[in-house]
Amino acid sequence: MTIAKEFNKTASYYDDWVRKAIPCYDEVFKVALELIPDGSGESMTVLDLGAGTGLFSQHVVAQFPKAHFILWDVAEDLLEEARTRFADKGTQFEYVINDYRDLHQANVDIVISSLSIHHLSDPEKQKLFEKIYSSLRSNGIFVNIDQIAGETEKLADFYWSTWLEKIRASGVTEEQIQESMNRRKQYDHESKMFDQLHWLKRAGFQDVDCVYKYYFIGVFFGRKG
Repeated sequence: MTIAKEFNKTASYYDDWVRKAIPCYDEVFKVALELIPDGSGESMTVLDLGAGTGLFSQHVVAQFPKAHFILWDVAEDLLEEARTRFADKGTQFEYVINDYRDLHQANVDIVISSLSIHHLSDPEKQKLFEKIYSSLRSNGIFVNIDQIAGETEKLADFYWSTWLEKIRASGVTEEQIQESMNRRKQYDHESKMFDQLHWLKRAGFQDVDCVYKYYFIGVFFGRKG
């Protein structure tokens, strides 16, 4: 089964799953929004890679209601949920059903992504960071919420055992947990934090940092000079 088909199966409950599966959900998106400059306005164009149902874009449009959005994802059913979510926005929102490894130069102000790029291999991540850099206008920014590999095997085991305790306490079903673990085994390729920071710098980004980290969830930032 392809990753698109796998995630299409989650379309009806994806939003609820993400809110429960990320114990730091509110904080992580709050930090991500704080990274967007106050001067951003109605002329801003936002490219959301691996947009899914549009959760990240929903947070951004609430803060910047006049911005233009391009939601890009390989899973058509997830994007259909996004279309429903933003049905009243008209042409303010565009949708691209495609693999973002095929990203072309987009000429946008902000690129955002959440819980998606970790599905790529290390070389694919590096190529994507370069494409994102090329797609940004001057002073454009990249904000990526994503999973991070533990620096050691012991830390990685600790992160995931702690995660299981927290999400079981949130009311997630064992069936949903098993589905998530199966997807993780088949499709996840987490990279270490310092490797990702290095790749962002090598792609040309300035002010690179992981500005927030909660166990294996991080908020990465980079700016195009």
